Amino acid sequence: MKMYRTPLAELMLVDTVPTKDIRGSFVRIFCESECASLRPNLQWAQINLSCTSQRGTIRGMHFQYPPAAEAKLIRCLQGRVFDVAVDLRAGSPTFMRWHGVELNDDNSIQIFIPEGFAHGFQALTNDVKLIYLHTNAWNHTYESGVRYNDPALAIKWPLPVTQVSDKDRVLPLLSETFAGITL
Repeated sequence: MKMYRTPLAELMLVDTVPTKDIRGSFVRIFCESECASLRPNLQWAQINLSCTSQRGTIRGMHFQYPPAAEAKLIRCLQGRVFDVAVDLRAGSPTFMRWHGVELNDDNSIQIFIPEGFAHGFQALTNDVKLIYLHTNAWNHTYESGVRYNDPALAIKWPLPVTQVSDKDRVLPLLSETFAGITL
C-alpha cells in the first residue's frame, strides 16, 4: 500500500497495488500495520455497500458530530465516481476547502477521510458500487451534513445533477457564523 497526501490536511489517498496472474488479481483493501501512517491502531466498526443506479446522482455531503464522529475508507468496486471530502474541522488549516478525486473499478485508489470531514460523491457511470469502512457506527442522533450545492463550498461537480435524495436536498447551507466541528 502506498499513501499519498492531498491538498487537505490529513485527507489521504491509499493506493492498493493489486497482484495479478493468470487467475485474475488480488488486492489488500486494509492492513493495520501498513495503514499505521493514517492512524495507529485504526479499527473499523461498520462496513457498508452503497449502490447507485443512475449516472449524475449525488449522495452527500454527510458526516457525524462527536462523540459519533467517524473516519472512512472508501473504495469503488464498480463503475466510476467523483468522490469529494470537505474539511469542516474547527481550527484546521484547510477549513472549508474541498478536494475531489475519481475513484473507479479500474484504479486501485481508495480515499481515507478523517473525522470532521463531510463526504459525498457523484456517480459518473450507471450502476456504481462503493464499499465504506467506518470507524464508528451510524448514529441517527449525531448524523448531519451540508448541502451538495452550498455556495460557500462551490463544489464543481463534473456532470449535471440527475438525482439527489429528498434528505440530501434539504441539508442545511453553511452559515457565515459556522465555526466548524470541534473534535
